[in-house]
Amino acid sequence: MEREARWYVVHTYSSYENKVAANIEKIVENRGMQDLILAVNIPTETVVEVGEGGKRKEVERKIFPGYVFVKIAVEYNDDGMPSISDECWYVVRNIRGVTGFVGPDNRPYPLDEEKVIEMGVEKRRVEVSYDVGDTVNIIHPSFEGFSGRVVSINLEQNTVKVAITALFGKETITELEMDFVERV
Repeated sequence: MEREARWYVVHTYSSYENKVAANIEKIVENRGMQDLILAVNIPTETVVEVGEGGKRKEVERKIFPGYVFVKIAVEYNDDGMPSISDECWYVVRNIRGVTGFVGPDNRPYPLDEEKVIEMGVEKRRVEVSYDVGDTVNIIHPSFEGFSGRVVSINLEQNTVKVAITALFGKETITELEMDFVERV
């Protein structure tokens, strides 16, 4: 039986995110908790850093340093609020490097589904009606009203690179989630 699951945020010591995520995955496997703790994620982005002498280097950077996102099966209490089992709470809370769950009184509080996608924690599979070279409208709040030309499409990461012509005719390439772009 498939249970409903929600994303929770776990606060960690600085630079412990990868260790915490690996330890959660290891405990889930060792204790056979795959039906209770379904996924662990540390959202990252690839950025280009310019170093000495103008050397450009692609670097993967954590979007939310100090936090790990964990998808945990939920049960609903009498108030209709989702809650996780004591076993899940205990396992995650007692991993070295974890300072607690994000929520009131360090108790787990689930993220809204819209926030999960907006924050890049969980990706949606999006079918696109555009191709490289097509002109598209951008519906992302930061670029609303802009249009651009599709430079590349990455189906595995659900991202699209769009060349936007900004002020003074300068073209800027921006990477967006596929569902923030629509064909003109």
